[in-house]
Amino acid sequence: MPPKFKRHLNDDDVTGSVKSERRNLLEDDSDEEEDFFLRGPSGPRFGPRNDKIKHVQNQVDEVIDVMQENITKVIERGERLDELQDKSESLSDNATAFSNRSKQLRRQMWWRGCKIKAIMALVAIILLLVIITTIISHLE
Repeated sequence: MPPKFKRHLNDDDVTGSVKSERRNLLEDDSDEEEDFFLRGPSGPRFGPRNDKIKHVQNQVDEVIDVMQENITKVIERGERLDELQDKSESLSDNATAFSNRSKQLRRQMWWRGCKIKAIMALVAIILLLVIITTIISHLE
């Protein structure tokens, strides 16, 4: 019979200790084979061997804790990278919009300069015509 697992986990189930994870996985109707793999062998334990087993189990528990912390840090790092990527894309979009707007403004200013030059040239021509006509009218 395959082991039975919980389908919905909450934060306490994931971040809790190894003992609570084992307790959550074990159910009342589990068979002896599942108990053996999840709880370890039951029966009398003897002195020095028991100490070694406890020592190794403590080391395994420490490694599990470190790995859980590492996984949490990796997930947080991934979230920060996602945020950074979103900000980068937003900045790129803003830069493109700024570039397009600056090109449009440059064209507008160029046309405005052309208009001003044309008006000044027209005023100069009119002034020249007025001066020339007054000189010609005084000479006659």
